[in-house]
This record gives sequence, C-alpha cells and structure tokens, in this order.
Amino acid sequence: MAVNFVDRAVLHLSAGAGGHGVASVKREKFKPLGGPDGGNGGHGGSVILRVDPQATTLLDYHRHPHRKADNGKPGGGDERNGADGADLVLPVPEGTVVKDGDGRIVVDLVGMGTEHVIARGGRGGLGNKALASARRKAPGFALLGEPGEEVDVVLELKTLADVALIGFPSAGKSSLVSVLSAARPKIADYPFTTLVPNLGVVTAGSTRFTIADVPGLIPGAHEGKGLGLEFLRHVERCSVLAHVVDCATLEPGRDPLTDLEVIERELSLYVPDADLGGRPLAERTRLIVLNKADVPEARELAEMVKPDLEARGYEVFIVSAVAHLGLKELTYAMARHVETARAEVEAVVPQRVVLRPRSVDDQGFSVVREVGPDGPFFRVTGDRPTRWVRQTDFSNDEAVGYLADRLARLGVEDELYKVGAVAGDTVVIGSSDDAVVFDWEPTLQSGAELLGARGTDLRLEEGARPTRDEKREVMKDRYAARAATQEELDDERRAGLWHLQGDDD
Repeated sequence: MAVNFVDRAVLHLSAGAGGHGVASVKREKFKPLGGPDGGNGGHGGSVILRVDPQATTLLDYHRHPHRKADNGKPGGGDERNGADGADLVLPVPEGTVVKDGDGRIVVDLVGMGTEHVIARGGRGGLGNKALASARRKAPGFALLGEPGEEVDVVLELKTLADVALIGFPSAGKSSLVSVLSAARPKIADYPFTTLVPNLGVVTAGSTRFTIADVPGLIPGAHEGKGLGLEFLRHVERCSVLAHVVDCATLEPGRDPLTDLEVIERELSLYVPDADLGGRPLAERTRLIVLNKADVPEARELAEMVKPDLEARGYEVFIVSAVAHLGLKELTYAMARHVETARAEVEAVVPQRVVLRPRSVDDQGFSVVREVGPDGPFFRVTGDRPTRWVRQTDFSNDEAVGYLADRLARLGVEDELYKVGAVAGDTVVIGSSDDAVVFDWEPTLQSGAELLGARGTDLRLEEGARPTRDEKREVMKDRYAARAATQEELDDERRAGLWHLQGDDD
C-alpha cells in the first residue's frame, strides 16, 4: 500500500461521558432554609462520521485509530448546569462502508454531507435541585453522569465510479485515465506502478461520468494475492467494467484471450457485499479495450482476436493511449452504457417512517433466573434499570435508597417475587460487562406473601398497645433475669471454674 492512501482502517471510538450532577444547598444571609440548588451535569459529546468532499483516504485514521469525544462538565451550585461536551466529527470519503467487529454493515455513507452517529455520548447526571419533590424536599445526593458508548468499527472505502478500468499490471489503464480525463496518475513501465485507485471525470457529449483506474489484478486476486482483495472492492459500485488488454506484452504465456479469461475468473470468484445490494461482478456490463495499438505487432494481434471476442458477445475497441487512437468511440460507448445503467436504477423510494409504540404490557425490563459458578442468581436487564444503576453513587445511602424506590416503582421487585426470588438471593442488574451485584432485601411489602394461613388475614388480627403497668412488669422480669445470671456467674467464679484478670491465684 502507498503511504498516502489507505482504504481500510480500524477505529476505536469513545463517546464523551456525561458530567455529574451536584448536591448543593443554597446558603444566603438571613435565609437558613434556601433549599437545594445543585445543577445538572452536561451531556457527553457523540462521535459522528460525516461524508466530506475534501476527504479522499483513510490514512489519518490508520495512523491515529483511537478517537474520543469531549466529556460533559459537572454541574455547580446556584443552579448552574454543566456545559455539554463537543461532538467529535470525523470526515470520511464518500463511499465509506462502516462495519462492526463481526463484519456486519452498520451504515453505508453515500452522498455528500451524509452523517451517522456511531457512538452516543452519555447523559449528564441530575443535580439535587432537579431531584427535589414534595416528598423529598432537600435531597442530599445527585445522580452521576453516564459513561459514553465505546465501539470498535472497521472503515472500508469503496470508490464511487461509473466505469472501472481493470486488467493486468502495465496494461495501460493509468495512461487511458490520463488522456480521457484531467487526472494525472503516476505512469511507468514496470508492474504495480499504480498502488491507489485513480479517479477522473470524463465528458462525452451531454453525459458526464467518472472513471476509475483499478490497480492491476493477477491470478489469485480474489484470495488476496497481489493487490487483489485490497482493490477489488473498489469495483463493486461500478456499473460498467472495461477490460484493458495489453496487446504488446512480451511475457511468455500471455495473450489477449488468456488475459481476459484470467480476469473474468477473478471477477466471478469475488463475492461483493450482499448487504449493499451489489450485483455479482460477472453480471456487470463489460467492454473490451485492446490497448497499445500504436505498436504494429500489437495492432495486428488486436485485429486478429477482435472477431473472436465479438463472437463471445463483447463490444471491442482497438485503442492507443499514446497515439490517441480510437478514444472517441470508446468514450461515447462508455457514456451510452452508463446512461443505460443509470436509467435501470429504480427511483429512490422515500423511506417510510414506521412507528412501533411500546405494548401496554411491556415493562421495559426483564428478570430471568441464571446459574453461575457460585450458584443461581437473578439478572435484571433493561435500559432504565441499567441506566439508573450507572447514575447511582453507591457511597451515598440516600442515593441507594432513591435507586431502590425507582426500581420498586418500575415493578422490579414484583417481578422478582414472580420468578421465585426471596430475601438474600443474588440479584445482578445490567450486562455481564458492567453489572452491579447485590443481595436482595425486599423493600416492597404487599400482596399475598403477607397473608397468613388459608382462611386467615394477619392484617385483621386485633392488636393492643401495652399499658404502663405491663411495661413495668416486663422491665422487672428483665432485671430479675439479669440478676440471676450475674449471681450464677459469681458462684462459678468462687468455685474456681474461671477467674477475672487480676484475681489472686
């Protein structure tokens, strides 16, 4: 690969964390009960991928793969909210495909200005001012900011061009691009001179289209030999493929028909991404360009093999990039096929917005019983319980109580009862990566578990408060029991069964 062009990069992205809320009490002269005034924390910045016309390579991300957005600022007293973290916008070339670690396509970035939020920033925590209510007038705690998302993605650049020039190394593809367009690629007479795809804009009459010079292919390119797999993906988006055949080669075992068959085989064995809607390369419109006709022997060979190629159904052109021979006919033929391919493309159907409201019985969380190395436990999963746990300061007892109240109102404890959990069981909230583990102590006491035996109701049993005389009798019994115990201990000590430190032996 050339040091100035990279079409694949692995990125490790981290969104910004939300700022913490603040627990503060307003202190002002002659106002001892000013009330809570803690501000909220700012939201963390997100990581955004955006198509930029100035970006042509992924080289910068190859050299610096770790990127992080700004964190949100913490809140302050006097109801001052923290500032939001700035979003991190990463410019990428048009045609960049974003994949996750498992190879699944996340988004295909096509169209200037298209952007996608690849990692969302964490929410800022609420201050005690926002947590105050009629029941909790002066909260002594605040919520913590959520951590930002962390993702690892793979960026692959697939060049957007209408026509792709393919063929063996040194077949004259770069020379054709230089004479058909204003592009000025590097040209030399040794194999693999071209290490990067070269793009050029061609005008034929009223039709304008882009042409790409794909680096030379060799047998086994679909398996990664040479530069094959690195650049075959740049052909996926092209609607017309032009085989550039070197008719002046002196290599043994090389001739136009053999070269064509080798390249056709590589195209048929390469499998494009089906998720992008790409057709197999063997189904694309193909033109045969017999190049270097300025050499007499090459022109004779081209005129000899042209009937055979036309008999196979190909449209054949004999050209010379050096002598500018046959280029006009080739250019208009490319434009004609490009116009046909564009007309076959279905009209873009506006994406239908589908609203999927949450069902009435959807609680937003689930409780399942699992078995781990230390025995069975109950796992609570859901966006809200997981988020609430992340926002809780477990060093503050009041904050822990607030979390318990939120979980109880959500119905987590009722669900734990239903799946068979009892006091003391292990409960895990969240995924295995950042889960919070604790022993469950129920705070919700209601329902059939408080009823007595069948036919009875403990709530209906009469109970009277003890009188003063009854309390005195209970206290006298306690004193008498303690005196009897002390006398028994003294008798044992005098009998020598035990002695106090300092007693004479």
